[in-house]
Amino acid sequence: MSYLCVYHSSNTRQPIRLLNHEEDISRELNAVGVRFERWQANQPITAESTPEQVMEAYKQDIERLKQEGGYVAVDVISLDEHHPDKAALRAKFLDEHTHAEDEVRFFVAGKGLFNLHIDEHVYAVLCEKGDLISVPAGVKHWFDMGEYPRFTAIRLFNNPDGWVAHFTGDTIAEQYPLLED
Repeated sequence: MSYLCVYHSSNTRQPIRLLNHEEDISRELNAVGVRFERWQANQPITAESTPEQVMEAYKQDIERLKQEGGYVAVDVISLDEHHPDKAALRAKFLDEHTHAEDEVRFFVAGKGLFNLHIDEHVYAVLCEKGDLISVPAGVKHWFDMGEYPRFTAIRLFNNPDGWVAHFTGDTIAEQYPLLED
């Protein structure tokens, strides 16, 4: 089940709010400029579905976001616990960073934990199958796919070359819980 834990940056272990209803999560995140919504496939997809089939199943929502956000590139990424570089890929995004463009992810399957550092709060958002999150450009955040990752996600980009992480050098991410597998 998706959830949102809101922490004050002065207390990294005790959330001040815990939300697990889509409407509540969406409202809380929208208040700080982050988009969160649920999507439904318009046709069946399976673990064997190709990236093209996955994108076709969510075509209407993808096209809507492309129109609204000016996104020009879309792809599908899949990662599982058998990937030979899973530890290095996980470590790459565990440190706080920003992007010059929005980070838009829709979870077709599996899960991932986004932590957003906005003002004096950290918003820990567990995204699961059916969840879309759009982290605005410039928002400090980190992402945990877990020790045994298993997810498929659609990514949308403003830049056809994708996005580049700009690390802040802050160690704040080390103070918060990781994704439990």
